[in-house]
Amino acid sequence: MPGKRRSRAAAPMAAEDGLLLLQSQALAEEEAAKRKGEMLTRFLKDKLAKEERSSALNLRKLSTQWRAVLREAKDKELRRDIEILSQTFARVMDCKDSVIQSLATDLEEAEEQHARALRSHLQNIDRLLQLQRCRLACLEEGYGAQLEALRTEFEAERYRAG
Repeated sequence: MPGKRRSRAAAPMAAEDGLLLLQSQALAEEEAAKRKGEMLTRFLKDKLAKEERSSALNLRKLSTQWRAVLREAKDKELRRDIEILSQTFARVMDCKDSVIQSLATDLEEAEEQHARALRSHLQNIDRLLQLQRCRLACLEEGYGAQLEALRTEFEAERYRAG
């Protein structure tokens, strides 16, 4: 009988060993699944980080290209504006040049008119001076004649009286 006890005792031991083996296998599978899940999580996190970096880089590239397109459009717009302003400026300058030429012509005519008026005035002054000199000469002649007549008369009276 003692041999039978051992086999009965060995059976529960073997069952316990089997159970322990199953438990350890279950734990090993669980740990493997857990490691696999962690690796999958790490892989997905790495992939997500890589995608975020790629997305940020692509967004920067897209922004750079968009800015280049906007700069080019603004460049064309500003060049058109400059061309329009240049043409407007040229027209205004032509208009002002014509006004300046007109004013210069008017000034030359006014200077010529002033010179003619001055010459005429100076001629009139010269004639007046000549007229005054003639009058003065006539008056001096008349004065000299009267003086001579008075002297003659005075001398005649003196001669008579004396």
